[in-house]
Amino acid sequence: MKIEIIRHGETAWMPERKYQGISDIPLSETGKNKLEKAGYSPKTVYVSPLIRAKETAFCIFPEAEQQVIPGLSEMDFGVFEGRSADDMADDPDYRTWVDGMCRGRCPGGESTDEFCDRVCAAFEDLVNEWISDEKETACPSDDPVRIIVAHGGTAMAVMERFSEEKRTFYEWYLKSGCGYILDTAPWKEKKQLKFLTVSNHNKASER
Repeated sequence: MKIEIIRHGETAWMPERKYQGISDIPLSETGKNKLEKAGYSPKTVYVSPLIRAKETAFCIFPEAEQQVIPGLSEMDFGVFEGRSADDMADDPDYRTWVDGMCRGRCPGGESTDEFCDRVCAAFEDLVNEWISDEKETACPSDDPVRIIVAHGGTAMAVMERFSEEKRTFYEWYLKSGCGYILDTAPWKEKKQLKFLTVSNHNKASER
């Protein structure tokens, strides 16, 4: 079984380099126009509860049902949300967080470790469910790839913990509208995933 984890498209806050986190910011019209409808449609797409993920899933897979997985939401950046690094250059709380390699707890929000634990628990439950379903029915799913549409942080957390190919959290950065395609073959034995390739759901003119 294969899994694809896709990062949502562009929002109005992204060109301004503002932290979005759990702020429910929709895609911008530019972001919607950059995305391209896929050549196939899965029956179900698993999405973050935030609107930018839902809208991205609709742009790419308009015929698919959407199942919301709350644990796949982006990191809660607390008081940093809606502000850019430039806005907070002299903010002592922000400087402390950055000096700690952005791993500590954001005031009013999550730490990177708390976020990763939350995302990875939700992801692990999904993978175990999918594998169990295929085992019980003794036949492959109707969907050739299980699709998750969520956030850059979501993908980074999953890849840092579960990919056979080891990279740090920030080395798994993913551009908007792109995704990681993974193979679950190593999951049962090692609880790991084989990284296959990067997908791109942006129109050719926008890549």
